[in-house]
Amino acid sequence: MGEHAVKILIAGAGATGGAFGTRLFEADRDVTFLVRPARAETMRADGLRFVSPGEDRTNHIPVLTAAELATAEGPGSTRFDLVIVAVKANGLESIIDDIRPAVGEGTRILPFLNGMAQIDRLVEEFPGQVLGGLVKIVGTVEDDVVHQMTDMAIMTIGELGGGAVPEPVAQALDVPGCRLQIIDEITNALWEKWIFIAAAGVVTCLFRAPVGAIMAAGGRPQVIRIVDELEAVAVAGGHPVSAKARDMTLSMLTAEGSSFTSSLYRDVTSGLPSETEHILGHLASTAADLSVETPLLDLTLVQLRAGESLRQS
Repeated sequence: MGEHAVKILIAGAGATGGAFGTRLFEADRDVTFLVRPARAETMRADGLRFVSPGEDRTNHIPVLTAAELATAEGPGSTRFDLVIVAVKANGLESIIDDIRPAVGEGTRILPFLNGMAQIDRLVEEFPGQVLGGLVKIVGTVEDDVVHQMTDMAIMTIGELGGGAVPEPVAQALDVPGCRLQIIDEITNALWEKWIFIAAAGVVTCLFRAPVGAIMAAGGRPQVIRIVDELEAVAVAGGHPVSAKARDMTLSMLTAEGSSFTSSLYRDVTSGLPSETEHILGHLASTAADLSVETPLLDLTLVQLRAGESLRQS
């Protein structure tokens, strides 16, 4: 990547992409968003409004559509040093084609998607260029406004093979308002987040309620069984969940009076496209490949797939 400023393309201007993209732009990083035509039109006209605790501002950040990226003129004019993928899992296949013109020989790709399926898919398409990454942030988008609900904004990245993250990438991502963590065992961290998200999805979707209501109904033993079941898959896969991560999962999923629900539950109950297959379906197939029985995960999948079939009929 040399001495020049790292050119960053962020695919997606939702809660994650919008929040971290704003932080990068405000730290004078060379940032461009890749978004759909309607979103591009809005962002060009009105800018990207970002609201976080104690802050409310609008920035006019450069944007491109996939068509514009594909037809940009000039040799190397569409190449970026870093492509951050921050879309929903159901948009992964289309975004792979969309970002292809942006990817040169030295480009690194950093996905911030839930689960593990995106890693295999991106490595298949862009071997040797994919970093592992995950973020912790509580955010949402309402009427094209990106809201960060708490002060927590943590980005964790690492080389999938355990090597060093390129220094220019690390420096470019180290900005105010976001805590950057670079770790050697990024794959273990990705598995831990996958198991937590899957457990939260199974618990809230299987029982169709927030955590507090599940506890009030006597569901604590069942929640522990779900966590044990899914963690057994991680053990068989060679990436056991740490005691600290397990304690955090159980604390969140057994909290009395908690209003916590998973994003999967919120999407399903709102009739929105969900990451059911990307998170739970992939975990179930991984468990089957590893000869690990997951009856509660399988039961949840049947329920969600049946509901999706009815929704589409």
